[in-house]
Amino acid sequence: MPLLDVSELRTRFHTRSGVFRAVENVSFTLERGETLGLVGESGSGKSVTCASLLRLLPSPPARIEGNYARFDGLDLLRATDAELRAVRGKRIGMIFQDPMTSLNPYLRISEQLIEPLLIHEKISRRDALARALAMLESVGINDAARRLHSYPHEFSGGMRQRVMIAMALIARPELLIADEPTTALDVTVQAQILELIKKLQRELGMAVIFISHDLGVVSGLCDRVMVMYAGRIVETADVRTLFRSPQHPYTRALQRSIPALQAKGTELYTLPGLPPDLSRPIAGCAFAERCEFAATACRTGESPALLASTPGHAHACLRAHAGEILTTNLH
Repeated sequence: MPLLDVSELRTRFHTRSGVFRAVENVSFTLERGETLGLVGESGSGKSVTCASLLRLLPSPPARIEGNYARFDGLDLLRATDAELRAVRGKRIGMIFQDPMTSLNPYLRISEQLIEPLLIHEKISRRDALARALAMLESVGINDAARRLHSYPHEFSGGMRQRVMIAMALIARPELLIADEPTTALDVTVQAQILELIKKLQRELGMAVIFISHDLGVVSGLCDRVMVMYAGRIVETADVRTLFRSPQHPYTRALQRSIPALQAKGTELYTLPGLPPDLSRPIAGCAFAERCEFAATACRTGESPALLASTPGHAHACLRAHAGEILTTNLH
């Protein structure tokens, strides 16, 4: 049985401006110890998907629905508040996107680090502080004994990110959700944090959902990848297959946007147009207006279903399923 099994997850925001369909019919599974990449442009629904699983979105305006989202047998969508509190921070840890706004500026780092231990493990404050110190050292905080009692503003961006990782891992979770943990960090710090996540994953044997808009980062970290666009999964495959033979034009467009894959001296590729307005009904494929291969059938009817093209590789492109465009056409 997979550690996480999600079926037909839907999240909508009911506002005065209309109903925004942020996540539409998202289904996937995650095995123990597996690393799943969740990629797409900003606004594609990556972060909302994971926040919905932990029910961290304010309701109203958010309304979270779906068949189920079973974590080790517990349906997160229908769990009681007490059951969710027992899971959050203990069995599921989350690294949020912006550590400066996720850390409480009024509390010392020590207080924020030991809170999960005091709540979930009922250990003494002394033992909790010892665990916090060891965790700060493991994530590479220099002079951790002195800095343990510092405030968030006394740390650099990279160090705050390490603190966030320490907070997410201090209770040794079974699942880690990392929401763009390397955004806005320099390349050297990015590499250090990615290596740190891989190291701790090996040590703890935990599963990881890694959210990113950077396919280059995902390629070196993940086992399997889901590509999201306009709140839906448009392609999913193991990481090697996705990079070698992308089937959906949107996936290929994301790959073409990676600077390292482009020839020197050529103009950097940019994906034309903008994502659709999710407050309005979308006929056909949501990517059709930006797709160079779109036909009339792509712009009408229902949204294309996510269908398998080969075992373990599924995509939602009508023309690719019909054999009218091939992977070689997308290069």
